[in-house]
Amino acid sequence: MLYKAIQVRLYPDKQQQILLAQTFGCARFWWNYALNKSIEAYKETGKGLGRSALNALLPALKKAEETSWLKECYSQVLQATTLNLTTAYKNFFDKRAGFPKFKSKHGKQSVQYPQYVKVVNGNIKLPGSVGEVKAKIHRPIEGTIKTVTVSKTPSGKYLASILTVSEAGGQRPTVEGNNPTTCEGKIYGIDLGLKHFAVVTDGEKVSKYDNLKHLAKHEKNLKRKQQKLARKQKGSLSRVKYKKVVAKVYERVSNSRQDFLHKLSYKLVSDSQAVIVESLHLKGMVRNHKLAKAISDVGWGTFTNFLAYKLERKGAKLIEIDRWFPSSKLCSNCFYQVGEMPLDVRDWTCPHCRTHHDRDGNAAINIRAEGIRMLKAEGSAVSAVGGEVRPKFGRKSNLRHSPASTEAPSVVEG
Repeated sequence: MLYKAIQVRLYPDKQQQILLAQTFGCARFWWNYALNKSIEAYKETGKGLGRSALNALLPALKKAEETSWLKECYSQVLQATTLNLTTAYKNFFDKRAGFPKFKSKHGKQSVQYPQYVKVVNGNIKLPGSVGEVKAKIHRPIEGTIKTVTVSKTPSGKYLASILTVSEAGGQRPTVEGNNPTTCEGKIYGIDLGLKHFAVVTDGEKVSKYDNLKHLAKHEKNLKRKQQKLARKQKGSLSRVKYKKVVAKVYERVSNSRQDFLHKLSYKLVSDSQAVIVESLHLKGMVRNHKLAKAISDVGWGTFTNFLAYKLERKGAKLIEIDRWFPSSKLCSNCFYQVGEMPLDVRDWTCPHCRTHHDRDGNAAINIRAEGIRMLKAEGSAVSAVGGEVRPKFGRKSNLRHSPASTEAPSVVEG
């Protein structure tokens, strides 16, 4: 099954905005209440509360005088909130995410409708009292609607993220012989960086895509508006109004970044059968305080996610090679591996074969070759020796070759 999400803009009238605000508040209260109960239960018994145990608390809350307003909220919204909380706990214990946090009335608000949402006359009809909301549906909604998440951004926009499910199509890519480009589509190797956002090779040429530095372009304007916001009195209508002004600048930065990433990922996916990238440890990389802002702004993780779902939809494949693979240190011509390669070294000459390399272009070639080797080893009995396929290197692998020697370099597994 293929899952696909489409985000559309909503234009609720004043009454619908009030009803949505009440729904946001009910869902937020129930999330915080259920999270607090789970934390208390864990402290007392050493076990948290499951989905059924949490939902069993709802009837009593709706009957209580101080929380009787929960009756006005569509019941399945609260149950979806419970499901999201238990999923957040599961992700935490499986070490896929951090511990669930309490939600604030400030910032982005969202609720999820798990069923009974319909598209009527080009609008979105939500179950409960909200009813039919005017929408701008810019593309056809294919498949069966699974869930709809309605959100309000800090800038005041209303959005609906529609998750649909349909039968998956496409075929898995294959690699024939030592020349993978003879199959349908190309195989791209991508080296991600800060000076150039991406250096891409298809085995014949190397293309460089500049880092557009989206945040830096708006930083001066953002600083000026944040200074004005800081001077507003807390709790005043003026401060509330100016928070939206600052939020709009951040939204503009996010939109420009997403637009660039979508266009580049679509360009690469449209004529490829596989795309090969490095598996980056972004959490560790942002610990470098000198580069943390630049790394966070560039959006490598988002770009990889865009590639993954676009390739899956097409039936192609994303290959992530080990982050310890020495793509920058390895000569793409003779396999010689240098010992050190500081970040300020942007080009170098191989001591063995005297080939001059552009650091990023050479890395992209090596990433592509390692990905092809992985494709061959996974999909067929084709030998991984010869052609453009490189030997595999683990974290402790070492490849050394004396410049004066004429023997082929060897791989020593550590």
